Amino acid sequence: MNRNQIQSVIERVYAADEPGIDDLLFLLELKKPRDIQTLCGFADRVRKNFAGDEILLRGIIEFSSYCRNTCNYCGLNKNNKQLERYRLSREQILDCVKTLTNTGIKTVVLQSGEDDQLDANELAELITDIKNRYDIAVTLSVGECSRAAYELWKQAGADRYLLKIETSNWLLYRKLHPGMSHENRLRCLLDLKELGYQTGCGCIVGLPGQSTKDLAEDILFFKRLSFDMLGIGPLLPHQNTPLANQPHGDIELTLKTLAVTRIVTKRAHLPANTALQTAGGEAALRRALCSGANVVMPNFTEPSLKKLYEIYPNKICIFESPQQVIVNINSIAINIGRVVQLSRGDAVKTKEPAAILA
Repeated sequence: MNRNQIQSVIERVYAADEPGIDDLLFLLELKKPRDIQTLCGFADRVRKNFAGDEILLRGIIEFSSYCRNTCNYCGLNKNNKQLERYRLSREQILDCVKTLTNTGIKTVVLQSGEDDQLDANELAELITDIKNRYDIAVTLSVGECSRAAYELWKQAGADRYLLKIETSNWLLYRKLHPGMSHENRLRCLLDLKELGYQTGCGCIVGLPGQSTKDLAEDILFFKRLSFDMLGIGPLLPHQNTPLANQPHGDIELTLKTLAVTRIVTKRAHLPANTALQTAGGEAALRRALCSGANVVMPNFTEPSLKKLYEIYPNKICIFESPQQVIVNINSIAINIGRVVQLSRGDAVKTKEPAAILA
């Protein structure tokens, strides 16, 4: 196809209530750099029209590295006996939140493995304390829990919840997540949406056995459930897991998936996530921000413990302070004609539809 034909497919996907799977496959399988740039450039204009020019910052606090699961790629896998585990105390978490709020960031993401010792009531009390002390949004990312726990945390003041589906292909999910249930994962996501959370989901690019069609189906899944945030990053298998020898997910395919997701979902917040930055460095961060991404998440975990939250190896920003990360993001923003925004950055789905792109 020539460039006009590629543009035609992109515009058809953009305009469709639900794009055809063949069109999505076509875009995800683009190979020529100039064609990929056409795709990413269009996604960037969609981002501008629907989400604006602001780069939103969310501060992450990884408060526990314990996990009950045995996901075949993740370093927090409970079978990884070489990983030193930790749990932050309530006071340590609050200290991290204070550092975060001092930068002006208005969203904290409380993230952990699926820790069997997580006490739902204690977390609810922590959420209430944070909300009483600071005018910030609280996002949780603590995995699969009961509806009752989700409801308790929502009543305590939690605003958002992140739970990636990883893959919408239930057979592939079952192979990579021993002892876990795709049905339960979906149940959790539906519970979160019904309870009124701004709900985040996402997928991993490069899973063994994953096809391009699987990624296209992931994008359609995101569209159908109308998530508020979508994290898309490459597979970076940990060296102490069954997938230790599996190749990393492809950066180009990850960026194409990000771009197509922006074109299809339009308003969802899309982070340039840490896995993508770890795989491709600052260049990948810049490219993601020019391919539809509008969120970056500096890490505010206690410095001495950052390296222990090793979901994948060689994670970036272990030794950089979050303040330095923010300085770097500001510099990138200026360079690409964007601006860093420290507001809450709530879901933007209620805005009026933007004009069709030229």
